[in-house]
Amino acid sequence: MRVETFSFDPRRGWSAGAFPKLDSPSTLVTVFGARSYAGDHAAVDDLLAAYPEARIIGCSTAGEILGTSILDGSLTVGLARFDNTELRTAVAAVPEMSASRAAGEEIARMLTAPDLRGLLVISDGVSVNGSDLLRGINSVVPPSVVVTGGLAGDGANFKETWVIADRALSARNVAAVGFYGERVKIGHGSKGGWDIFGPERLVSRSAGNVLFELDGRPALALYKQYLGERAAGLPSTALLFPLCLRDPADPDKVLVRTILSIDEATQSMTFAGDIPQGCRVQLMRANFDRLIDGASEAARLTTARAADGGHSLAIAVSCVGRRLVLGERAEEEIEAAHEALPAGAALVGFYSYGEISPYATGRCDLHNQTMTITDLAEV
Repeated sequence: MRVETFSFDPRRGWSAGAFPKLDSPSTLVTVFGARSYAGDHAAVDDLLAAYPEARIIGCSTAGEILGTSILDGSLTVGLARFDNTELRTAVAAVPEMSASRAAGEEIARMLTAPDLRGLLVISDGVSVNGSDLLRGINSVVPPSVVVTGGLAGDGANFKETWVIADRALSARNVAAVGFYGERVKIGHGSKGGWDIFGPERLVSRSAGNVLFELDGRPALALYKQYLGERAAGLPSTALLFPLCLRDPADPDKVLVRTILSIDEATQSMTFAGDIPQGCRVQLMRANFDRLIDGASEAARLTTARAADGGHSLAIAVSCVGRRLVLGERAEEEIEAAHEALPAGAALVGFYSYGEISPYATGRCDLHNQTMTITDLAEV
């Protein structure tokens, strides 16, 4: 297995000089970049032309990750040419949010096979209900298939995102790569690091990923009370105070949810994933040291499941909320994750609007405010 990483800067061009000659049907190319490349995609077109046979997947971001650095306005690229692993790609359109589950089912049906070992899923970040998307995927693929990935970002703007679908940049799409065969090893880890505070509250009225009431009170009004002066910056300031979600049917499983948009007229909030009625939620706030420790722990969990030794491509997907909270310390979480990976791992990734990973093992979930890492290797 051969692995390479490099980047593009609009002022300095490609860091690699010449594109590595790794094109093949068994080559994975990941591309993560600013939303602005949807309007000026000449650099992306050059990359696509250099790898006509490769399986290419990528999206817009809220910041790009390369090694121990966080970049803005760049393209970061990870290449992995497998020796004994088959790769296949699939794309599904999501014309409206209610079609999210159907898109997940479509992707999964196109890629499922007896020797499927994993799926790397990249989705539009603002027009897709991530929970429904994964519900569709989970209804088709068995729990033994590792499903990871993330939702595209748009800085802190939450307006529009792009995904590379059928070798073109477009909105309202989901793309996935399937990995097949006995030789591929897919490690995964996902951790948060936020502190819970305030009373636990009942989700008394919700519909899918739209939250209307907590404890019988309008959800947005209650949330604004906690935010105080920060409420004027909604929805982006909500990234600083996510919700901890606990399902009474599975109280040991805790998921985190952040806001995509608000509706003053209905006093409701729309989240990246479902907020089931009857669940209990609590507010969360940042603990800098625990956020950085969480990134390190995600990397350690990843390598515990991946192949020992040799080269691997590690794909980090961290939430935009973590970057906003950590501020100038954001690179510390990337450094912590990089340090916990094995010496042969090359790290690329992006800041996202949602992270896709199993909670621990088994079927995948949508996470918010986590560092999630996928490590791809061969044995």
